[in-house]
Amino acid sequence: MAANPRAAAVAALVRQEQDGFSNLILDAELRRRELDGRDKAFASAIFYTVLEHRGTIDFILEQFLPKGLAKLDAPVREILRAAVAQARYMQVPVSAAVNEAVKLTRSFKKSSASGLVNAVLRKACVYDLDKAVFKGEIEKLMVLGSASREVAEFLHRHYPEEALGILTHTADGGMTSLRANPLKASAAQLCELLMQNGAKSAEPGIVPGSVLARFEGSPAEQELFRQGYYHVEGQASQLAALCVEAKPGDTVLDLCAAPGGKSSQLAAALQGRGVLVSNEYVAARAEILKSNLERMGVSNAVVLNETPARIAEALPEFFDRVLVDAPCSGEGMFRKEPAAQQQHCEALVKQCAELGAQILDCAAAALAPGGQLVYSTCTFAPEEDEAQVAAFLQRHPEFALADVLGNVDYTFGSAGEENRTGGLPLDVSKVRRIWPCQGGEGHFMARLVKAGTPRVLPAEGEYTAEEQLWLAAAEAAGKKAKGKGGKPAKTPDARASRRENARACREAVQGDKRSREAQAGETSPAQSLAAWHAFAGQYFPALVDRPAVVHGGGVLLPVPFPQTNLHVLRAGVFVGSVQKGRFVPEHHLFTAFGAQCANREELTLADPRCVEYLSGREVEARTAADGWCCVTVDGWPLGGGKVSGGRVKNHYPKALRLL
Repeated sequence: MAANPRAAAVAALVRQEQDGFSNLILDAELRRRELDGRDKAFASAIFYTVLEHRGTIDFILEQFLPKGLAKLDAPVREILRAAVAQARYMQVPVSAAVNEAVKLTRSFKKSSASGLVNAVLRKACVYDLDKAVFKGEIEKLMVLGSASREVAEFLHRHYPEEALGILTHTADGGMTSLRANPLKASAAQLCELLMQNGAKSAEPGIVPGSVLARFEGSPAEQELFRQGYYHVEGQASQLAALCVEAKPGDTVLDLCAAPGGKSSQLAAALQGRGVLVSNEYVAARAEILKSNLERMGVSNAVVLNETPARIAEALPEFFDRVLVDAPCSGEGMFRKEPAAQQQHCEALVKQCAELGAQILDCAAAALAPGGQLVYSTCTFAPEEDEAQVAAFLQRHPEFALADVLGNVDYTFGSAGEENRTGGLPLDVSKVRRIWPCQGGEGHFMARLVKAGTPRVLPAEGEYTAEEQLWLAAAEAAGKKAKGKGGKPAKTPDARASRRENARACREAVQGDKRSREAQAGETSPAQSLAAWHAFAGQYFPALVDRPAVVHGGGVLLPVPFPQTNLHVLRAGVFVGSVQKGRFVPEHHLFTAFGAQCANREELTLADPRCVEYLSGREVEARTAADGWCCVTVDGWPLGGGKVSGGRVKNHYPKALRLL
């Protein structure tokens, strides 16, 4: 089958109807068909337009299919849906949509259905929906809002006036909401960079640091995204992290952190000082979280894969700030992720409310006296919003409700609603609801302050006495790893060394002892430290005196964090390992500290070598001397390379490279 964007969209829709993981299915289909940027964008637009408007599209098609859609073969069904989506929502001429659909029936070996497809589409594409007769308000919501019956009934019951707007309003005006990484560019600077790099439009959003942009293709495929200039995140979602009001030196917990947008925002507020603990319960999502923090160049993060209860038990009253972006029933995601409509039910709301209450109780236990807890959801359900906060205050009299917007000098959303508190007292003027028409997708936020005096933060560049003890303990634990008989052991190869990184991070914090068998084949701690110090002295002199921990041939620059039995994925920055007798730096070293590298290959965004480097190819060396170097763009680090013979040998991770 030829590389046809319409065929790719239909094939992905067939698969999506079977197993439901829309983004993964579409990405796989686009890769398989090797479409270029414009065709890829068109196929994606068809795919998501069908998902977003499926209820409406199916209602229209059913008017001209006496036996119904369900009786059709899956490819024919999706061909019809894709054609109606193009004609009614994507400004594709009716004749083009119909003719291409007929051609697709042959491509999918369904030629016998070509006559049916032609006849049905010539009527369906021009059907006047304003003249449709509905059996009642529920059916009207189901059709016009493309909602399941459960969703329509829920919204009609709780929000009869707002229901249709909730289902039909496009958040952010149909633009993609981004958060600028302040470590690299302001929102205004990001707008300029986006326009210089092919974005159709870019403008600052309502929330400070946010940008609304239009792309041809996926925003995650842009050079600037790969370079860590922005994270894709809704404006309302960004507001939650801003309301935490994290400041340099704070110890901050992001309790439900994946994929990492809010964590990277909190890290930017910390400015490399203090500690950010980012947790995710689901293991696969925790790995994504870790990867995103590395890509954004965060140097002071601890990434956990734990339950909130275990964190609260291990670290009671430990954190100055806690963010709980709670797992919820997701009504606010109806327009962003249509599958959320089909999954919604009253049982899910109840389950999420109960889980949210448990998480909030754990967050309260982990918060230090005088600390602040920000609670946020992307749901309209009162049980998870106003009623949840009111019930929490009943259980925790040591907490008081504060104005969620705090010291911000702008307004966003509207106050909470008194009739949604479950009969419990709550000053709803201090909480915030953000409806789709207000620049969000449907969010709720509250700020809670724990009684007591906040701790005094250490001065810049200093550790508290307790933090110094933790760092010393971590270093001592690392020095215990020795080869047999206490002698230096064989140096591991590169693959083995990388496998050790995750375990080494965990052990650096936990202080776990490893078996003699596991220790065999490792470089001695003294050798690893000596190699790192020699490397740092040449390329990163500012890091030479920082505490370093050695495990499994790898060297970690740890953050001050107590030894616990928590499952740690990352606790600082893994700077590299000894491989075949030489120190080989890791990617995270360059993203976190690249600006301090003494040897840099300095690019600009206009330099075509940027694309070459991000694609994994060698580039010409113009400013860097022989040896290891950091590749920068306008002064901001991208990653590492090794210069030899006037060429920069590329060490940008394969998983991050442009296709």
